[in-house]
Amino acid sequence: MEFYSFNKENGKQITKFNSNFVMSRIIQTDEAAHIGCMYLDKNGLVGYHQAVVPQLLLVLNGEGHVRGENDEYVRVQSGDAVFWAKGEWHETKSETGLTAIVIESDGLNPSAFMKLK
Repeated sequence: MEFYSFNKENGKQITKFNSNFVMSRIIQTDEAAHIGCMYLDKNGLVGYHQAVVPQLLLVLNGEGHVRGENDEYVRVQSGDAVFWAKGEWHETKSETGLTAIVIESDGLNPSAFMKLK
């Protein structure tokens, strides 16, 4: 399990085409990818299971806890990204609610774009 940050402070100011915004790069893949938005309500749980393919969890809002193959939970919040390798056991839960983007693909390499947290 690896932790990354995609918050505004890790982004780059874009001014091309008279633009004025910050872009935090997350991932690029040449492999097929499944991308979804996950909503955990109060006391929501993604049960303990093995990742079928490499998986990247991007917390958009709310907060929760994740764990890998040990019983130690780590708090995650908006701007945090968690990466699990193929076959890695993991779980996500939230007492208050959490919204996240989930990207699953054999071609994930988050360290190419995001800084480790």
